[in-house]
Amino acid sequence: MATRVVIVGAGVVGLTTALVLSKHRDLDITVVAKHMPGDYDIEYASPWAGANYFPVGTPGSNLQKFEKATWGELDRICREVPEAGIHYQETVIYGRKKDAGTATGQWFKELVREDAWFKDVVPNFRVLPKSELPSDCDTGTSFTSVCINTAIFLPWLLGQCVKNGVTFKRGILTHINEASLHHTSGSASIIINCTGLLASKLGGVLDSNVYPGRGQIVLVRNEPRVMVTVSGTDDGDDEATYIMQRAVGGGTILGGCLQHGNWESQPDPNLAQRIMQRSIDLCPALAPKTGKVTELSVIRHGVGLRPMRKGGPRVERERIGGNWVVHNYGHAGYGYQSGFGSAWEAERLVNDILRERARL
Repeated sequence: MATRVVIVGAGVVGLTTALVLSKHRDLDITVVAKHMPGDYDIEYASPWAGANYFPVGTPGSNLQKFEKATWGELDRICREVPEAGIHYQETVIYGRKKDAGTATGQWFKELVREDAWFKDVVPNFRVLPKSELPSDCDTGTSFTSVCINTAIFLPWLLGQCVKNGVTFKRGILTHINEASLHHTSGSASIIINCTGLLASKLGGVLDSNVYPGRGQIVLVRNEPRVMVTVSGTDDGDDEATYIMQRAVGGGTILGGCLQHGNWESQPDPNLAQRIMQRSIDLCPALAPKTGKVTELSVIRHGVGLRPMRKGGPRVERERIGGNWVVHNYGHAGYGYQSGFGSAWEAERLVNDILRERARL
């Protein structure tokens, strides 16, 4: 008989984990979640993401391992599955020495290194000569990366799961063990916890290391012709500038900020103005006629709460009230660029549980 598995959470990490596990025909999988693809809610971070591949994990960390493992699958999907909503983007990263130690500078610390660990992972990595750097920047690199249209990619992941027999249910849990009762054909024997930010509030988990990292973006129709970011701004040490064009008509994301511990769901109009002006200053192609914010064609303003976690992503197994729970959460703003790597690690943990049971 197939082993019943319930995955809690249908963000990019939950959906990616479901897809990876769905290839095991001896597993009967149900995904239960408060929010599903198509929803736009402050608790549901995945739709608001850029989303792209800007590796930031420090060498030797879980995040770095997951990011490195994930690139190959994103590259494959980009080449072979155009309907998934991923495309290649030529990318430029600028670094300013004066950003060292700021919130944004720490965030981008590994990304802006000229000897970045991912230089042998992504294609066409090169160090920019000083002649190609803005006057206030000290370092720069370029490489080929990808950008994802979340409005297409999340439903694509869900559809692939359904094709492989995964069941999806809406539900709100107060305790992780309630997940077992949500399986469609009886109590589940393994629970996968992909609750992101809500891991801080879910009974049986209550992870005090999880907190929000507020991000604010502006989605516009203007085309930048490059994906670009810089290590910081002069507008505040938690503000950032990044520009990325989503695949297949998804618009261009202008960001942003990383506001630790901030739960505010509404866009700050003053921050929005700064984001738009910084984006034009960094990438004049966004507003070639006037160089002014009024030239931007705004689709929407958005706020997302990244599921930050002190210590990085948690991918491990634990016994909670008699149930085996495999945790897979705490990916901050990196769920898309590390999702397959962490899903494969969760898969390994599930396989370990199944092997141990088979020996009993």
